[in-house]
Amino acid sequence: MKNQKSLLRIVTITLFVQILCTWHAFAFDLDMTVEDDIRKNYNSSKLVKDTNTDELDELPELPDKLKQQKTEYSANNKNTVVSAPKIQIYEKGSKKIVKGTSVDVVNSTKISDWQTKGTVVKFKTPSVVYTKRYTIPAGTVFTGEIVESHQPQVSCNGGLVVIKVRSITVNSGTYQLNAYVTRADGKIIFLNNIKGERTYLKTMWKKGNWGRSLFGRMMTLTINLGGEGSTVLLSPFPFLYGTLCFGANTLVSPITAFFQKGKHVSIPAGSRFKIKLLEDAYID
Repeated sequence: MKNQKSLLRIVTITLFVQILCTWHAFAFDLDMTVEDDIRKNYNSSKLVKDTNTDELDELPELPDKLKQQKTEYSANNKNTVVSAPKIQIYEKGSKKIVKGTSVDVVNSTKISDWQTKGTVVKFKTPSVVYTKRYTIPAGTVFTGEIVESHQPQVSCNGGLVVIKVRSITVNSGTYQLNAYVTRADGKIIFLNNIKGERTYLKTMWKKGNWGRSLFGRMMTLTINLGGEGSTVLLSPFPFLYGTLCFGANTLVSPITAFFQKGKHVSIPAGSRFKIKLLEDAYID
């Protein structure tokens, strides 16, 4: 068995060697030379396209109608300059009242906390108002709306009126506006709240009038009793009574005052107001 394997290996090696000996070798001989005449006459800057101009001359002519359209188009668009289309920007108005402008006005009708939410109120300028970019003529109407209101409440809280100015009417045109009130009836207000007077301290003092008045009368009686020898022993009693009533009244008056109401908001027509713009306003 071993002899057979050895013989097979010898035969295989012998065949492989014979194949290698009989294999033909192939080679390509590339000629990289260039003739001297071609090198001398070659110019890369003067390349000529290999175009057959005779074939172009043989193309069919355009129809007469197309020739006429081509001529008319060339004549009409000879001096035409093509430019990008302009974008037209919409502007609310040609004149502008800038944000933050304050305007002095007077109310045309009475304003009070009896008026409910949604009630329309009007103001007008008593004289010409000069702003940075626009002059507001006298008699210009500002229209507002009551957006919140209530009558006086307990704890001596006064009434409330909140006004939002919505539009301006000038030169027969009405334009949108966003403004609020900063001064009402000549007084500075805060957060656009026109408030009735809060009377808690005044009411508390008023509720204590009884105790103070009684104490004063008892003191007078004490002095009178002490001036007479026969009644001097009775003089301390009116003083003690007056002191006790005064003390009790002083302690109770803050509680009784808490359940009282403040004052109403009531502003007559023709009162001075000041309004301030929250946004830019545009007027034609």
